[in-house]
Amino acid sequence: MDHHNISLITTIATGFGLALIFGFLAARMKLPPLVGYLLAGILIGPSTPGFVADIQMASQLSEIGVMLLMFGVGLHFSFNDLLSVRKIALPGAVVQMSLATLLGIALGMGVWGWEFGPALVFGLCLSCASTVVLLKALEARDATDTMNGRIAIGWLVVEDLVTVLVLVLLPPLAGMLGGNSHGAEASSPGELALTIGRTLLGVGAFIALMLLAGRKVLPWILWQVSKTGSRELFTLAVISAAISIAWGASELFNVSFALGAFFAGMVMRESKFAHRAAEESLPLRDAFSVLFFVSVGMLFDPMVLIEAPGALLAVVAIIILGKGIAAAVLVVGFRYPLKTALMVSAGLAQIGEFSFIMAGLGVSLGLLPQEGMNLIVGGALVSIALNPFLFNAVEPARAWLTRSFAFVRKLETREEPLAELPQVTDERYLKGQVVLVGYGRVGRMIADALETRSIPCIVVEENRERVEDLRATGKPAVYGDASQVEVLIQAHILDAAMLVVATPDLLNIRQMVEAARTVNPSVEIVLRTHSEAEVEFLKREGLGTIFYGEGELAKGMTSFILDRFKPEKSAA
Repeated sequence: MDHHNISLITTIATGFGLALIFGFLAARMKLPPLVGYLLAGILIGPSTPGFVADIQMASQLSEIGVMLLMFGVGLHFSFNDLLSVRKIALPGAVVQMSLATLLGIALGMGVWGWEFGPALVFGLCLSCASTVVLLKALEARDATDTMNGRIAIGWLVVEDLVTVLVLVLLPPLAGMLGGNSHGAEASSPGELALTIGRTLLGVGAFIALMLLAGRKVLPWILWQVSKTGSRELFTLAVISAAISIAWGASELFNVSFALGAFFAGMVMRESKFAHRAAEESLPLRDAFSVLFFVSVGMLFDPMVLIEAPGALLAVVAIIILGKGIAAAVLVVGFRYPLKTALMVSAGLAQIGEFSFIMAGLGVSLGLLPQEGMNLIVGGALVSIALNPFLFNAVEPARAWLTRSFAFVRKLETREEPLAELPQVTDERYLKGQVVLVGYGRVGRMIADALETRSIPCIVVEENRERVEDLRATGKPAVYGDASQVEVLIQAHILDAAMLVVATPDLLNIRQMVEAARTVNPSVEIVLRTHSEAEVEFLKREGLGTIFYGEGELAKGMTSFILDRFKPEKSAA
């Protein structure tokens, strides 16, 4: 068989093979494996001598990785989670994208002498972060389900929605911006408004369809397939749902593949098979996400390092410093802790798939010169390679900033009214109560059951909006990180009967338990986690009663907690 006729097999074989070799070497050198994946892509790309893989094929394969990755995130990210971070994610994403775009315009027009149109497209390409890079970084640190992770993901979802709108508007605006419209005439204000309206209507219709019909249809399909007892059919059903819905969202509603798959995962989360679906799709998600990084490397021309090192450095500075500092300042401005600000900043200080799509569209419309495309790909490559190091620097940077600057220490110790219980809190909540950490889907179910049984409960939550909502309904809640002793003290852990951790945050669970037992050695501990490996770790550490999984987990935890309070209730 002629190897020219098997470009798919050749691309996958060389992509995976070289990614394994260079990823392994990178890991042995204490570097992130994705650096090796990027290098593998450069070696089989058109800009280096030797074998050249099919770049179009690699790009499509990487899109599958994006779909599966976003689908997996949706399985752990409910619509309520998305709404809970809207007050910071929506203005934060819009402001940060605007600042990054302005910096790109200033660089293009002020330094390189470009016209406004090309400079605008260039700035927009620098403003949107990579979904894949952020999620891989959060997953590596088991931080997807943490408050910091939810803020970063919600922020990115808003960025994706804005970018989808920009991609739809660029063709009709191309003529007005100095490019060629490829048959599309420059729009009048009325036509432009109609285009925006159609786009928003399409996105809204897709979301409504998924929330109304998808919530019933997808869980029912999984239930029917699971009754066959066939594991491969179940895996096929999960993968088919993720890819088919993502494709349908793009074709019918002009929604990106990533957003389509994300909302598919969110509605499938309603099924009791959500955890199994996430586990079954994990190997394919990991494999295809590797091809994403390989495809990024294939787009990179190493000559840009020699021909325009200063320009590339300026682009990287905008991506990492400009976007990163803007995100950190915005998060701190919303009264979130410095650690949250640095985590969100690190996660968004890179660019990726949407930047390439927008840059490619800009080149085809005559709105972006080829050197702009090269700089965007180069900036993406450098920022993606540096991103793991930025995440690793979060805690040292927080410690250094707190130690070195008085105003940072003041910010960290500023008075926060939601960090203390109101003076009028009823006495029954202050002794023998349950301290509940996390008020997501599981935490809310537990809190409702406790309230029904008149068992006092104080919620500790890192989401300010949730704490505000709880306070508004008269429920006692404390804002803060439950791994900090002072936060648990504000929840009166000293006299509490039980600490219930309803958020699967393995990084902080041990610190939470140690903080609680430091103040109250006799407090009973109930923990939630979502993997067998974490269960084994927590059991070895002897940290408390452990519940694992999704679906029935909330009911199991609730029943256990209520049973533990039965003797006290009857004794009373």
